[in-house]
Amino acid sequence: MNQPTTALPPPGPRARFVGGFGRRVLLTVDTEEEFDWSGPFTRDRHGLDHLPRLRNFQEFCEGLGVVPSYLVDWPVATSSLAKDILAGPVARGTAEVGIQLHPWVNPPFEEEVSERNSFAGNLAPDIERAKFLRLRDAIAENFGASPQLYRAGRYGFGPETAELLRDAGVGVDTSFRPLFDYSRRYGPDYSGYPLEPFWLDRERSVLELPLTTVYWGMLRRQGQLLYPMIARMPRMSGLLAKLGLLERIPLTPEGTTIDEAIRALDMALDDGLPLIVLSFHSPSLAPGYTPYVETDADLDALYDWFRAVYAYLGQHGVQPTSVAEIMRSVAK
Repeated sequence: MNQPTTALPPPGPRARFVGGFGRRVLLTVDTEEEFDWSGPFTRDRHGLDHLPRLRNFQEFCEGLGVVPSYLVDWPVATSSLAKDILAGPVARGTAEVGIQLHPWVNPPFEEEVSERNSFAGNLAPDIERAKFLRLRDAIAENFGASPQLYRAGRYGFGPETAELLRDAGVGVDTSFRPLFDYSRRYGPDYSGYPLEPFWLDRERSVLELPLTTVYWGMLRRQGQLLYPMIARMPRMSGLLAKLGLLERIPLTPEGTTIDEAIRALDMALDDGLPLIVLSFHSPSLAPGYTPYVETDADLDALYDWFRAVYAYLGQHGVQPTSVAEIMRSVAK
């Protein structure tokens, strides 16, 4: 088994929110370049052709009363078109901008391009820091806002990342993906981490907002023990899901149907999860750039997914939130 270069920090204290915050949902968008998901990582073979679609998506979100958090990486952060589309909504407070680090396209270019190094947390700490700070400063300059949310590209959080965020004045991270283990590809193992927001340090200076994934089925309480074993047997995992025994469902329109999402939301609500974090990749806003949206019908389905999910959450009293509101509402 491939192992990450270094281990993740343990979870800190569970976060508590002030009265009146209730149960909320946050939308995060990995706002990034288009590249070949099945090919090797490269410095230069990528595009930004889907960026005009961000305008339509932002208008859609505003119609739903949703404030999306766009986690911007280097090619997008330095794009004048992205600035033209997003700077206005960010200034109005109808969108937020955060940081997403794809090391292979983010200067300075000092490391070898490889799968291991595609996880920022595997880089030497000084290289991770230099790339992060260069990106943070570019976002602040081009979008007119100080980013307060971070996601390591490919969920590549590392042992020095929390200290880096604290030093840089970035108070919230959303890199952790509970129930997923990327260690076979040199990445982190998040399988044992909680779904609830928690602090990454005892000083409570960096708040973790894990991406929401749940186990569903009669054996869901044993999911943490069983799923890692059956995930290596696709036929077995498919059979258990079909029989309603055990299924892992991430809350994203990419590869998750509306029916699956509703079942996952039921589990999250039953478990009393205070914050649901949704995510997807911006290239999915145009057909042909991700495996999840290949046709116009797929794109229509993505928008339908968001309509259905937000309508269902609204019926259950779960309202959209923003990173700014979360930071105001978390109890220190």
